[in-house]
Amino acid sequence: MTSSVRIALHQASTGIDPVANAASLVDAVQKAALGGAKMLFTPEMSGLLDRQRPRAAGHIVAEEHDPVLSAVRDAAAEAGIWVAVGSLAVARPDERWANRSILVDPAGGIAARYDKIHMFDVDLDSGESWRESNAYAAGGKIVTAQTPIGLLGLAVCYDLRFPALFGELGDRGCDAIALPAAFTVPTGAAHWEIMLRARAIEASAFVIAAAQVGEHEDGRRTYGHSMVVDPWGEILLDIGGEGPGLGFAEIDLARIAEVRRQLPSLANRRKIPNSATE
Repeated sequence: MTSSVRIALHQASTGIDPVANAASLVDAVQKAALGGAKMLFTPEMSGLLDRQRPRAAGHIVAEEHDPVLSAVRDAAAEAGIWVAVGSLAVARPDERWANRSILVDPAGGIAARYDKIHMFDVDLDSGESWRESNAYAAGGKIVTAQTPIGLLGLAVCYDLRFPALFGELGDRGCDAIALPAAFTVPTGAAHWEIMLRARAIEASAFVIAAAQVGEHEDGRRTYGHSMVVDPWGEILLDIGGEGPGLGFAEIDLARIAEVRRQLPSLANRRKIPNSATE
């Protein structure tokens, strides 16, 4: 494992056509590899972004039958690059789906999979209303995997608002945390950067956040600003909110040890007692 590893982030404006979305992902894989990246990170719902459930249902299949995932796995193997597929909608045995992040290795194999734990069920003052739990089942397992940038923890979008998850990933020794997202514009403008920096600081780890951006075919608008934040909370990359794009960043693995030596908050963390019982 070298001290510095080049990564790429794919900021996308995913639509309702999985074929077009797969082509965009394959193109990003190829360009990331040509740009010298060892890993590519893509946004939440990279294969399909469609809030119309009946229409989306015709494209959502079990993981092993997903044509978007198959295309990405083939492209990763051809390019010899890791791909953190931010998430895909995956069919489950019951009526609900999984919002699943999938880590693909350079041979095209599945290195890890994580189902989003926290469901986005909110009513915003802007008039937007979301009930992710109507269509998706929450995951129940914390997932990490060894990668070229060290131990990588997996999280998805709304998970960002729950620091206990990131604290646990930090306690498990994660060097970096992937946080693919499709943030709304109102919540993104208010909270995105603040929370990414806070979680990186709390976990003493890099946070790598590939995001959806712009006007989508299903009518939603997403915030963009795909970012990489270092363990000190410094922003290494911000792709902005104007549109899709591919950005690169260098992950200096020595920076993790440096920050943890200066500020050993993970080592100093203690269980908070429950005053009612302890």
